[in-house]
Amino acid sequence: MPTTRIPVVFIHGLWLHPDSWKPWVDLFNDVGYDARNPGWPGDSRTVEEAREHPERVAPYGIADVTEHYARFIASLEAKPIVIGHSFGGLIAQKLLGMELASACVAIDPAQMRGVLPLPLVQLKAALPVLGNPANYRRAVMQTPEEFHWGFANAVSEEESDALHAKYVIPSPGRPLFEAALANLNWRTAARVDTRNPDRGPLLIIGGGRDRTVPEVVSRAEYKLYRKSPTVTDYKVFDDRGHSLIIDHGWKEVAETALEWLVSKGQGPSAARGEVPFQGATPGPRTQGPRPH
Repeated sequence: MPTTRIPVVFIHGLWLHPDSWKPWVDLFNDVGYDARNPGWPGDSRTVEEAREHPERVAPYGIADVTEHYARFIASLEAKPIVIGHSFGGLIAQKLLGMELASACVAIDPAQMRGVLPLPLVQLKAALPVLGNPANYRRAVMQTPEEFHWGFANAVSEEESDALHAKYVIPSPGRPLFEAALANLNWRTAARVDTRNPDRGPLLIIGGGRDRTVPEVVSRAEYKLYRKSPTVTDYKVFDDRGHSLIIDHGWKEVAETALEWLVSKGQGPSAARGEVPFQGATPGPRTQGPRPH
């Protein structure tokens, strides 16, 4: 029999194993969704195995990963909600623009074509990969020091090191090069259909202390949707870094996403209906729903 539970597909970004979404998957399943975290092509079953075999993920770029998730979505019984972080947030938006998802939450989404800000702090965070052109065809592992500086800078070094040990894996360098050169390549895979009038609702979440995807980049991405007639909302967690989906404050972010989904009629069967989305209340660091 077809399931009545709404599918949710979680998409991780660079340097995180799919298991990094497990607390989110458990939470979403507990409230009535059918949550999955299938991983990128080439991902290994465990963090340890992924570290031993970086060559498995090395060849893949943005288009490959998007295609991989599109095939996974095609195997589901219903159009899913997609939730992505970092490059997963970029890919989630691509899937939404392709009308393969019913709604999307993009958290600290990686650069897409059309985003112009490129803060120095972001360049510094990406330099260990972009500084060596040979990394285009390699998988690269962040050191604990690099991870704490650019990814988990808003938490203590002790927590950062624990997160690194638990979740960090080698990831392909190719997506970073593709995003960095997106505005110079009109055929880039880092392109999103931001004007599709038939796509579902979108929430973009930024971190005010993020160095990997600074908040100015997330905000610029949101502004690319200004001509879209469909729902696009924006929320900022001022004191959070790029690790906001895995560190000690992950549940606040997850509950914000849940609240927003319910407010857009994308709640689980027991919670469907329109309720106010408090995260979109206008203020100095948030944008409310776009007129439509």
